[in-house]
Amino acid sequence: MILSIVIPAYNEERTITELLHKVAASPLPLSIQKEIIVVDDCSTDHTGLLVRAFQQGYPDVSTHYVCQPTNQGKGAALRTGIQLATGDWLIIQDADLEYDPSEYILLLQPLIDGKADVVYGTRFIGNHPHRVLYFWHSVGNKILTLVSNIFTDLNLTDMETCYKVFRTALIQRIDLREKRFGFEPEITAKLARVPGIRIYEVGISYYGRTYSDGKKIGWRDGFRAMYAILKYNLFVA
Repeated sequence: MILSIVIPAYNEERTITELLHKVAASPLPLSIQKEIIVVDDCSTDHTGLLVRAFQQGYPDVSTHYVCQPTNQGKGAALRTGIQLATGDWLIIQDADLEYDPSEYILLLQPLIDGKADVVYGTRFIGNHPHRVLYFWHSVGNKILTLVSNIFTDLNLTDMETCYKVFRTALIQRIDLREKRFGFEPEITAKLARVPGIRIYEVGISYYGRTYSDGKKIGWRDGFRAMYAILKYNLFVA
């Protein structure tokens, strides 16, 4: 069995090497191998060079590096990575260090047990470390999750989470269109329409970063996420 780990990256030279080491070291059952796919969204720093250095230093780790021809956004990078994946399952991993790769096994367990088709890692349930940061970001996340739930009739606690694990065959069948941070509400809306789909949530840790640390999402992305909720639940199949 193979777990494909799709990592969209844009100007992440400060964290990408440490992140790749953590991904490579994350514990999984011996029967599950890792396939790392880094999609560089046309970075202007040394992100690409550092990924290639990791490839050379760890030739036994299956690592693929792809650079987008132009900067298109996280959603576009994810589309590229998803289509390149060959694993049985696929997890999305941000290139920063906000999410802990050592928790892959927690997210995979419902899939391994044959109980789930998709697992969301929620930052808002369970006794896991959670860095205290921006109040209005947390309010915005909860409002977006609430509005999304109203339309999808799901009872998610963290729709905007990065950590989502899918059966690869399922996610590759879904027509994704969002180029930036609208990916989260779009994929949630489209998953909710899949007949008989089984979606689980698992509590995860969260080590949020500040804007000085390189955090990129802003209030404009919140408005785009709200637009995407309405668009993909009401107007676009």
